[in-house]
Amino acid sequence: QVQLVESGGGLVQAGGSLRLSCAASRSIFSINAMAWYRQAPGKQRELVARIASGNSPIYADSVKGRFTISRDNAKNTVYLQMNSLKPEDTAVYYCYAFWDWNDYWGQGTQVTVSS
Repeated sequence: QVQLVESGGGLVQAGGSLRLSCAASRSIFSINAMAWYRQAPGKQRELVARIASGNSPIYADSVKGRFTISRDNAKNTVYLQMNSLKPEDTAVYYCYAFWDWNDYWGQGTQVTVSS
């Protein structure tokens, strides 16, 4: 089992920055892949960024150059640094982990970008 707890969401003006954190209940060194997804009202959940052991991070085209995913194995935490935020980035952001052939999700954190 893996519990994921997100934090760092909030309200920010367009052009601003936020850093999301995802704290895992077990060592993320052993977790195959972790990612951030988001879901805007009336839209499907979409992949924002993914990081896996031994592989380069991948990003949605809409966030490339603005968002950065990183991991701190010592703190069992994955981060999403979000810069140059746009109103269209407004969504609930979810942390995801794939471990032991199971999918795990956090409860989500709201990000709202005002124009």
